[in-house]
Amino acid sequence: MAREGPSRFHTTHWSLIAALPGRNGDPQASRAREALEHLCNAYWRPLYAFARHSGHTAEDAQDVTQAFLAKVIETGGLGGANPDRGRFRSYLLGAMKHFMAHERDRDRARKRGGGLRFAARDFAEIESRIATHAHTTTDADRAFDRDWAHETTAAALRQLGAEWADRGRADQFEVLCPVLTGEGYVRSELAARLGMSENAVTVAIHRIRQRYGALVREAVARTIADEAEIDAEMRYLVGVLREK
Repeated sequence: MAREGPSRFHTTHWSLIAALPGRNGDPQASRAREALEHLCNAYWRPLYAFARHSGHTAEDAQDVTQAFLAKVIETGGLGGANPDRGRFRSYLLGAMKHFMAHERDRDRARKRGGGLRFAARDFAEIESRIATHAHTTTDADRAFDRDWAHETTAAALRQLGAEWADRGRADQFEVLCPVLTGEGYVRSELAARLGMSENAVTVAIHRIRQRYGALVREAVARTIADEAEIDAEMRYLVGVLREK
């Protein structure tokens, strides 16, 4: 079961990159590659959104995103990655821009997968979000940030669901999800569905909100090198999510 409480701020995306083979001689190449693939999977949706809002068709955006992430995996990281450069998401976006500016052979890109294959249903979901914001998001960088925020909170929600399931509270999690995702809800209806008093539901809502907030904060903490920046980054994430 995942430990609750404040993050100890040990494992960040920067420290993961720094520990890759070729940087400090780590002999556990397969484990490092697996960690890097996990990192790429956490960022491909924001990168894809950036490519789409930069003018690429859905097919070309998929190609260039997979080619970029394949290169990251094949070369064991990101050349010149340095936590002194700031937020990891900003550095990764800069690397994607550089790659797109120098990627001339699209046929070659289409043949490169690096072991990454994105599910069609995932593309359908992200295309739906892109269509929703088509008239309000003209800035490709902002599109990247919006999808980063969305994926960060979605991952925290998935982890929260797994934790509640481990405790035998999967049904409670399903009922209380609207509280976390901003959907409308009536406390008395939640109490009736859960067979709990409204006071007990109030306590349950407080606990699940508290844990969800902690998980989002831990996820954000993994994207920066300086713990002092967490609050500012959290405010930025909330601001991006509130944009219409």
